[in-house]
Amino acid sequence: MRLHFIGVGGIGMSALAQLYAMGGYTVTGSDRLLSKGHGGLPVFQALEKLNIKVFPQDGSAISKDIDMVVVSSAIEADVPELQKAKDLGLKIIHRSELLDENVKKSRTIAVSGTSGKSTVTAMVFEILTEAGLSPSVITGATLLSLQEKGFYGNVYKGQSDILVIEADESDGSLTRYHAEIGVCLNIQKDHKEIDALKDIFKTFSKNCKTFIANAEEENISSSLTPQKTFGLGAGDTRAQKIISDGYGSAFVVDGQNFKLNIPGVHNVQNALAAIAVAKEMGVKLNVAAYALSNFKGVYRRFNSVGIVNKVEVIDDFAHNPHKLSATLRAAQLRGKRVISFFQPHAFASIKLLKDDFIEQISKVVRPEDKFYLTEVYYPGGTIPEGVSAKSVYDGLLAKGLKNIFYDECRECIAEKIVKDAQEGDVIMVMGARDPSLTNFAKKILLSLAEGYKKPGCEECLVNICCMHYKK
Repeated sequence: MRLHFIGVGGIGMSALAQLYAMGGYTVTGSDRLLSKGHGGLPVFQALEKLNIKVFPQDGSAISKDIDMVVVSSAIEADVPELQKAKDLGLKIIHRSELLDENVKKSRTIAVSGTSGKSTVTAMVFEILTEAGLSPSVITGATLLSLQEKGFYGNVYKGQSDILVIEADESDGSLTRYHAEIGVCLNIQKDHKEIDALKDIFKTFSKNCKTFIANAEEENISSSLTPQKTFGLGAGDTRAQKIISDGYGSAFVVDGQNFKLNIPGVHNVQNALAAIAVAKEMGVKLNVAAYALSNFKGVYRRFNSVGIVNKVEVIDDFAHNPHKLSATLRAAQLRGKRVISFFQPHAFASIKLLKDDFIEQISKVVRPEDKFYLTEVYYPGGTIPEGVSAKSVYDGLLAKGLKNIFYDECRECIAEKIVKDAQEGDVIMVMGARDPSLTNFAKKILLSLAEGYKKPGCEECLVNICCMHYKK
């Protein structure tokens, strides 16, 4: 059987493509990023290792011998490949349908919620792996522990029938999944209005054999009836004696000590969700504690790029108002000042969430901090008329904030950040979808390092490996 994935560079699409290639299927893919000079991205290299040939998104890969064409909600109706597939009468299915086929044939743990899904999915996978249950995982982010083992990191095929998935609500496909255990972390305005999201999560909760949810989220308690709950101060699984700083947290659950090496109280809440699942799966708390103490995290979730002259650069996926707020609060525990760069990931996000961005940013940015905003990332597709990230900037100025800046030129912003950086600062690079953001963060670090270069350190400077730049 031959499958073709349109938009195969997407994190969810690439996971399924890899899974089916590992299962012996013939898999091809296409992506518009190849036409934008991003063919050397790690995701495409990982696909090539599995003999998945990737084409530009121009229709050249579509032929009548393809058995199934897989699309996601990010694929517009006028994409040449989709049009050609329709003209040839090929079978076309949504990514969520294909994922659901795997959900149905497995004992599936589906992790849902507006924020934190990737981290909790990874935590659950690591705990069950440590418990010797050999789970599989399909997720929307890459696990650093899997990358260290040579995998791309967003999919792994275990030996058991247990499958851990990140279940996305953004396009409504969450309602397809009938999981053994369903988890809801939070319901926040993102992609859709709250009432529409509540309906989606309500259907999902009813489809799950066991449903676990956050006891402290108002939008959950007002609309859902979980069998099990978790929370920082309430729920069946709750934390006590929480101690948190800019590098991690310690807390106690049912008399068992836990330690996390990733910062932010929001990650304590994420860990509680994973612990609640572990308890439901019969995993002992000391095993869960050991797994979480060794949890390495998820790519672009508060990943430190490096430190130069006691200025740290951190790369993060934060892209909606609540994620921005949680990430910046964690960074404020770590640095004297937080200098932020934020690139919104979608014009539709600005259109829906402009007021929420203004509210959250104005609440979290302190007088000593600085916040730089650039224009929305544009990978292609339709732009809503009159929508710009500058509307968020204008709204922040109207609230009287003086330490907020906007520039369409992100290289210009980088120069300002490097010039302004002081010892003890944390520089946050935040945004989603744009594959160049991590390299942008690295460029900022390299620019900082140029001012502290010693003779003979040029090679170390390039690789950020010289101890001279660490502290």
